Amino acid sequence: MNIIVCIKQVPDTTDIRIDPKTNTLIREGVPSIINPFDTYAIEEGVRLREKYQGKVTVISMGPPQVEDALREAISLGIDEGVLLSDRAFAGADTLATSYTLAKGIEKMGKFDLIICGKQAMDGDTAQVGPGIAEKLNIPHVTYVRKIEEVKEGYIQVERLMEEGYEIIRMPLPALITVVKEINEPRMPSLKGKLKAKSAQIITWSTKDLEAEEDRIGLQGSPTQVIKIFTPQLRGKGEMIEGTPAEQTAKLVEKLRETKIV
Repeated sequence: MNIIVCIKQVPDTTDIRIDPKTNTLIREGVPSIINPFDTYAIEEGVRLREKYQGKVTVISMGPPQVEDALREAISLGIDEGVLLSDRAFAGADTLATSYTLAKGIEKMGKFDLIICGKQAMDGDTAQVGPGIAEKLNIPHVTYVRKIEEVKEGYIQVERLMEEGYEIIRMPLPALITVVKEINEPRMPSLKGKLKAKSAQIITWSTKDLEAEEDRIGLQGSPTQVIKIFTPQLRGKGEMIEGTPAEQTAKLVEKLRETKIV
């Protein structure tokens, strides 16, 4: 099997800082990690390669520092890393990002399966995976919790639902996005770390992808962030004293005053 895993490098912090001028994340000086959901995609790709043979390649879009995430993926068992990096890619929304990644995957050539994490922790849109599938005109299934069977020509998976799951069979090549229930990611091995250190990361720019300039970066992003801010806390709590019966009566009265009841 020829498997491609899409990953994203995200800030490793809950203290997210926003540039007030550009309304984008401030990444300088902030430690970064592989998006947690993408680690499950990496693990599943490696497991499929171990079971069915073949090759698994990881691809990501971002600044040069994303090379660190690709090397970490290689230390976890990935065979090869591809980085799409160009200043023209900056500021891309999910539409421009999925287009750029699709162009990179097209340049990589023939593949059987693309695996993505269900969503990125810094955006939480869950749109890029399906967007890539649409650009490549291939079938896709989101929220996959188990790959039941892979045979020549098709894949059968369990898709996690709010109440239970559904079994879906679709033709290959295809794309899936996975949830954390699918596996338990492994730790990097010493052999993997040595391989990652010496691995050659393939880097492609806009010119290499022959991408349309009006479909990448800010120029290709119809979704524009006008303003990002942390909402101010308003109001204050009030303790109601007395016995349970008295507290209940006072609470009901307060709610009537606010016309809630």
